[in-house]
Amino acid sequence: MMKLDRYPSGTEMRVSALCTAIIHEAVELQRTTNWKWWKTPTSFNEADAREELIDIWHFVIQASLELNLTPDDILDEYRKKNEINRERQRIGY
Repeated sequence: MMKLDRYPSGTEMRVSALCTAIIHEAVELQRTTNWKWWKTPTSFNEADAREELIDIWHFVIQASLELNLTPDDILDEYRKKNEINRERQRIGY
């Protein structure tokens, strides 16, 4: 059970805390890979990587809820940003 008395109050502080969680989970996901070219590679553990990725999804979904994003809102925002990115690629940004 999550200790809600430790969860920040207010949307801004909650989104900030969730961003921190996402960053740290992304680092944990990266640690499942052989990104350190100076070390002897180890076997990739896909199960561990999947678990870390799901942790990221959990916090992304929670942030979406904090920002009152519906699935349609998410798709609309994605389409808008995707169009901006395509235009940037077209003009050599």
